Amino acid sequence: MNDSAIDYDRYDHVRPIRWNGETLELLDQRVLPFTVVHEICRSSDEVAEAIRALTVRGAPAIGIAAAWGVVLAGRGLETADAAEASRLLEPAIQRLNAARPTAVNLAWALARMGDALAALDPGDDWRAALENEALAIETEDLAANRAMGRAGAALIAPGSGVLTHCNTGSLATAGFGTALGVIRAGVADGRIARVFATETRPWNQGARLTVWELAQDGIDATLIADAAASHLMKTGQVQWVVVGADRICANGDTANKIGTYQLAIAARHHGLKFMVVAPSSTVDMGTASGELIEIEERDPAELLSFRGKRVVADGVSAWNPVFDVTPHALIDAVVTEKGVVERPDAARMRALFGA
Repeated sequence: MNDSAIDYDRYDHVRPIRWNGETLELLDQRVLPFTVVHEICRSSDEVAEAIRALTVRGAPAIGIAAAWGVVLAGRGLETADAAEASRLLEPAIQRLNAARPTAVNLAWALARMGDALAALDPGDDWRAALENEALAIETEDLAANRAMGRAGAALIAPGSGVLTHCNTGSLATAGFGTALGVIRAGVADGRIARVFATETRPWNQGARLTVWELAQDGIDATLIADAAASHLMKTGQVQWVVVGADRICANGDTANKIGTYQLAIAARHHGLKFMVVAPSSTVDMGTASGELIEIEERDPAELLSFRGKRVVADGVSAWNPVFDVTPHALIDAVVTEKGVVERPDAARMRALFGA
């Protein structure tokens, strides 16, 4: 099916980030699906806290939110000089950058905002330049997602079933999504007949967000417990596992939501294909392999409690890594808006993304 035949708007109704010219409105993903409310951010520090607290989540969305955070940081500065503004904005940029260390899009978006300032002449309107750059980052992300959706769906045979993990859709991006963008395009194109989503413990992004988001677009999805994935694969109902990424290394190793690695192992054992879908801004050619990725750990209380109530006996400890790394040898395809890398390794990644 060609591009024009895919009804994108039919399968793309959710927007997690809204800039209204004065404040940033973030769809609070902590309270979905039963409460739909936007948190209003009036400062860069409020944006950083929203990123840290998972009000906004998903690598591309984090980067977009951070870019608008820089715009908000600039609102409080008195200087008309771009060079001085760059210097004065640095503390706010550092606080934004520290909010989530694993997602490379965060640092990438902030670097773009800094580069936009550095490119200005002395008399240029640096505030307008920052706002234009943030809008460009958001607009480009949506276009990239739709390109990835087409490219990834083209790899999937008609009538296939897919399993996805965490949330990689409109909620995690500017719109349409990465892995869910492939699923949206695949459903529209008649290639995907069955969609399964994991709960994605401990934050239940799959249960709270992914199946809700797909329901908004009229796409049927079946929720499974994380522990049911291998059994599902054994039944033959799925042919692909399609996931997103928070960082893709120079050799194709991929950091993604905790639990992704074990899905890749199970997929290989059962003869399924494994696809990673992410914008090229997620590709980090400066990090040679997954062993060099800093894996964020969150409060163990997220495992020990449920909705604020402790459910584990006193004295029990917990380990709560947020991401894991899937080795490139378990990945069949890395899909970006720049192209597809099948059976990724250092040479194939370099051929598409350079050194």
